[in-house]
Amino acid sequence: MFDINDIAYASVVLFFKLLGRIPRRWARRISGFLGELWFAVDKRHRRLTLDNLTLAFGGEKSSREIRLIAKQVFRNIVHVVFEVGWSLHLHPKDLGAFFSVKGLANLRAIVGKGKGVLVLTGHVGNWELMPVAAAMAGYSANVLYRPIDYAPLDRFFVEARTRFGLKMIPKDASLLRVFRALKRGETVAMLLDQNVGLHKGVMVDFFGRRACTSYGLAYIALKTSAPVVPFFVIRNGNEFTAEIGREIPFIKTGDDRKDLEENTRQYNETLESIIRRYPDQWFWIHNRWKTRPYWPWPREADRR
Repeated sequence: MFDINDIAYASVVLFFKLLGRIPRRWARRISGFLGELWFAVDKRHRRLTLDNLTLAFGGEKSSREIRLIAKQVFRNIVHVVFEVGWSLHLHPKDLGAFFSVKGLANLRAIVGKGKGVLVLTGHVGNWELMPVAAAMAGYSANVLYRPIDYAPLDRFFVEARTRFGLKMIPKDASLLRVFRALKRGETVAMLLDQNVGLHKGVMVDFFGRRACTSYGLAYIALKTSAPVVPFFVIRNGNEFTAEIGREIPFIKTGDDRKDLEENTRQYNETLESIIRRYPDQWFWIHNRWKTRPYWPWPREADRR
């Protein structure tokens, strides 16, 4: 007897594998066309993206420049899907032809400290290729993730992400598994660039406006003393660069709550820095500033 979820999963796998067989130059053209179409018909996400970009760059870029960046954002997100399919056909021996690593010494300098490594990352470039980039760098990692609601699609992405040695840790009831991984000296990556509710985050600056940001990374760093390094997979034409930044020193104030706020703030600064360098490669369609503070009363920038 056939299971509907197995059939759906097989269909998802087939879809992505067929996408991956499209020549890359054609995949780029198709994703560009589909991105333009998406931008044209999806009024809600178009407006949100333009508003977010205007909030971040309104004082630096013209409305025309912002609109061009917004269109490229939509093209790049569609291209991520095509690249996921392409990555399914990659063999480990072929990685060097498409991936390079910048700043590997920054990671090597702290791996031997015996406290594990916390990796700060986000939806920049092609985040779905992080497992490939980590393998290229010579390290296996754990990644915290929120399971996708549609089970067959979640199964596909878990298997796609783990094929190069990555281990997935669901966010629910994840803390103990994270502590154990760090105690074994392993690497744990966390995406920190999405909005969270007030009960899960702290309000800290992001592009000049307070954004509710998960304090999970700062909390784990506080409790384990594990070093934190930024890691992003940036698209350069048909190639990718894994950019590994320097360790972000932990700020200690003597007040745990203040420590969470100050360190989360500097993690946001690191994210903002990479996004400013590659503004068209971030997930601007997400309502990053959705959660508003109750108290104290928001400053003028927060009322927009």
